[in-house]
Amino acid sequence: MKIGFINDFVPSVFTDRGAVDVSDVVSGLPAGTPQLLLESIIQNFGDLRGALEAAAESGAATPLDQVRLRPPVPRPGKILMGQGNYLENVENPVRRPMSMFFKSPDAVIGPGDTVKLPPFQARIFHHEAELAFVIGSEASNVSEDEAMGHIFGFLAGVDVSARSPWIGGPTPGPTQGDGPPMPGNFGKSFDTFNPIGPWIVTADEISDPHNLHVQYRVNGEIRHDYYTSDMEHRIPVLISTMSSIMTLKPGDLFMCGTNHQGLGPLQDGDVGEMEIDGIGSFSNPVVDPLKREWPRGVEELAAGSVRSSRTASA
Repeated sequence: MKIGFINDFVPSVFTDRGAVDVSDVVSGLPAGTPQLLLESIIQNFGDLRGALEAAAESGAATPLDQVRLRPPVPRPGKILMGQGNYLENVENPVRRPMSMFFKSPDAVIGPGDTVKLPPFQARIFHHEAELAFVIGSEASNVSEDEAMGHIFGFLAGVDVSARSPWIGGPTPGPTQGDGPPMPGNFGKSFDTFNPIGPWIVTADEISDPHNLHVQYRVNGEIRHDYYTSDMEHRIPVLISTMSSIMTLKPGDLFMCGTNHQGLGPLQDGDVGEMEIDGIGSFSNPVVDPLKREWPRGVEELAAGSVRSSRTASA
């Protein structure tokens, strides 16, 4: 089942016919905010499933080109980001410990929303296309064997990243901007820097999340093009490890990291399109009031640097 929001955050299921409004089905749930409504749907999904499936089968549908898709997880309580979590297609790679970081929930936007580059000084603004998933039930100190049972569903996401100026060594591009220097890893938490969508695909419909094809295009040009089979620390490890540190709650969002091959810039006038087979696709325009420019295409130096860090001879 595909679940999300349209227009003024109307809860909906998505079918080949279009979006079906399921407001009546979920009308008895707490709904102070769209996020609270999503969490209520997740927590009561077992009881709601039959009615939601019936709506998907026979409810009135609106074609997708006549609705506005909204972020399917409007404001997650936590966004946990996998860092350096892909092997970069290297044979016999150097292995690294699992690393995670937080991203601001206010960075979330939905399909069609605009990524706005801030005036902070940055070396470049990168796209990172990633598989994401939503927690479905409270998880605390769960084992790897139990972990997958705590997932509600999967979606696609982009970790937009403002890179700090390089310190030492050659700088492959200018440091640009008229604001203060870009503050380290917080450069991933600017407003609009976490597009997600197009909806949540419930976990039962994804037979193997570690064998999905991820692609990202900029203005129709392919950038990221990889499979989640290259993921180093797989989803059960992410959930089990983080649940040993903090309680994971329904509606929390995980981003699984990216394969950096295909890494490239986002700049004014671009349209980035995210797609994962079995989940769906969406796009976002990019604006930059400062009209900064970088060489277009894959940034081979940055992608190569990440890949070389996985090579034993590096």
